[in-house]
Amino acid sequence: MKIIGLTGGIACGKSTVSKVLRTLGAAIIDADALAHELAQPKQPIFNVYVERFGREVVTVDGTLDRAAVARRVFADPVVRAEVDAVTHPLIRTAAEERLRAAELEQKRAAVLDVPLLFEAGWDTLADETWVVALPEEEQMARLLARDKTMCESDARARIAAQMPLREKCARADVVIDNSGTKEEVREYIGKLWKERIIDRA
Repeated sequence: MKIIGLTGGIACGKSTVSKVLRTLGAAIIDADALAHELAQPKQPIFNVYVERFGREVVTVDGTLDRAAVARRVFADPVVRAEVDAVTHPLIRTAAEERLRAAELEQKRAAVLDVPLLFEAGWDTLADETWVVALPEEEQMARLLARDKTMCESDARARIAAQMPLREKCARADVVIDNSGTKEEVREYIGKLWKERIIDRA
């Protein structure tokens, strides 16, 4: 089973690429989805956030106030580093369990869909890395269109919190330019799947 580390800049369309790969037969292991599962009440990441920030990050119905957490984490790089040091190993352990399950299912490929693939060192789990990229201004426009509550300065802070996209592209085995149409991107992913997964089996 080939393991693909999939990443990209925020709002660059990584989820779109992930969905196409799922339709082609890949097992998708989504780090954000795992983090969300682990942040449910009484789960490990929920407990980490409540211990770190107090009950102010819990909503009236007892779930995590993700926006309140994000405001605290993205406002201070030191706090973000402290929280990441605790939460990333929890998510990685869960991801490794899903990889083992995909191997048992005899999947041709498993995709580690991870926003901070390089930053968190998850690229070491992958056989190759794919980066989804966009020109910077298009990335900003898509991010603001996706999250209407976000102002431009918040959007720039989110982008700045990640490794520069050009650096991710330089480190990747494959760069996927997502500035075309959905059909063009789907066609390109299909070509990559054939060349890098099917033909190399």
